Amino acid sequence: MSGKAQGRQSLGRAFGWLWAAYGTSAMGTRLAFGAFPFIAVHLLHAGASAVAVLAAAGAAVGAVVAVPLGPWVEFRRKRPVMIGMDLLRCAALLSIPAAHALGWLGFGQLLAVSVAVAAADITFGAASGAYLKSIVPPEGLLAANARFESTMWTTTVLGPPLGGAAVGLLGPVATVAADAVSYLLSALGIRAIGGREARPPRGGSARLRAGDLLQGWRFVLADPELRPLFLNTVLVNALIMATEPVLTVLLLGPLGFAPWQYGLTFAVPCLGGLVGSRLSGPLVARFGRRRVLLVSGTLRACWLPGLVLVGPGGPGMLLVMAVEFGMILCIGVFNPVYSTHRLERVAPDRAARVLTAWSVSAKAATAVLTALWGVLAGVTGPRAALGLAGLCLLATPLLLPRRGRAAEPVPAASAVSGAPGASGAPGTSGTSGTSGV
Repeated sequence: MSGKAQGRQSLGRAFGWLWAAYGTSAMGTRLAFGAFPFIAVHLLHAGASAVAVLAAAGAAVGAVVAVPLGPWVEFRRKRPVMIGMDLLRCAALLSIPAAHALGWLGFGQLLAVSVAVAAADITFGAASGAYLKSIVPPEGLLAANARFESTMWTTTVLGPPLGGAAVGLLGPVATVAADAVSYLLSALGIRAIGGREARPPRGGSARLRAGDLLQGWRFVLADPELRPLFLNTVLVNALIMATEPVLTVLLLGPLGFAPWQYGLTFAVPCLGGLVGSRLSGPLVARFGRRRVLLVSGTLRACWLPGLVLVGPGGPGMLLVMAVEFGMILCIGVFNPVYSTHRLERVAPDRAARVLTAWSVSAKAATAVLTALWGVLAGVTGPRAALGLAGLCLLATPLLLPRRGRAAEPVPAASAVSGAPGASGAPGTSGTSGTSGV
């Protein structure tokens, strides 16, 4: 099938509802972008260290909380789990405007909500990734992942400016409420899929065992295709995310960017992700998945060192836009291809555990490197910290898988190793879309 045909093919009613649910919640999340730090600083008068704790600890603790949820999700119907996680995120976020209205809002509540939302994000991603593979045929997985990627970048372009306007008119608490409502609408969309989902069978004891918690990591690290891809994506994403606060300090501090310049500088390049995700299918159809994975994965690591040269004013804005656009364009191509590659490598009865392990590792690495690069920027200055991150990124393509055939579907773990958890029930297979589905 050609990339063009793949991009417009029908993926079915169930996927349509799942895609709509994702788009709704993604838009709500982008509307509330930066709301927690804004609330902490302007409503609770928290300092810079407290805001850093909120950003890093919430994600890190949420990742730790999510570790036992991977095996728990594995042997349960995925749609009820997804609906439950949406409702949990909705309730947690709604507690903030409720507490604010009553005058009870405190920093501890912000931290608790951020932990709950982070854990629910990982759990939802594990369940929805497994569910995606059960409702989309193998030949449609790349198109499905590309649509999620396109939606993610579209909401990233549109959401923050609209959210910024809403904050100016109604305050940051209103955008948190909007985010909560988006999760409620997402839950309703997933419920509208309808149909009966079979319960995944499980051999042996139904109790959660200690070995189940680590099985996702064991599977990834033992697979010759997934191991380098896992190390590459976790490290690349963590390094890119770790530089964002450093670049923010540089642009808004020494370089004196106005708020509108700062917002525009990061909004416009996100169009590159939209373009890249639309190109992923045609590129794979023409050059093959492995070549696209290697080339786009390598190119996405080559842009960051250019930020060291950023200066003030218009030329500085254009340089940041060009660097970010090039990097995000390559990411937009890479992500759907890597997601599909990963989907086809993971056995159906290990999908949720693998996805949870992957997400937990990504969040933990991001939290650690963000804190480390913050300290580094304080010691060496923002430009030196950006330059070191860029040099580290230049080495990451060495971790990309380079040998072997393109990924092929992997049989259930029980079929090849006698492990408990024999698969075969509809709706129990798969892994993730990279867009956070």
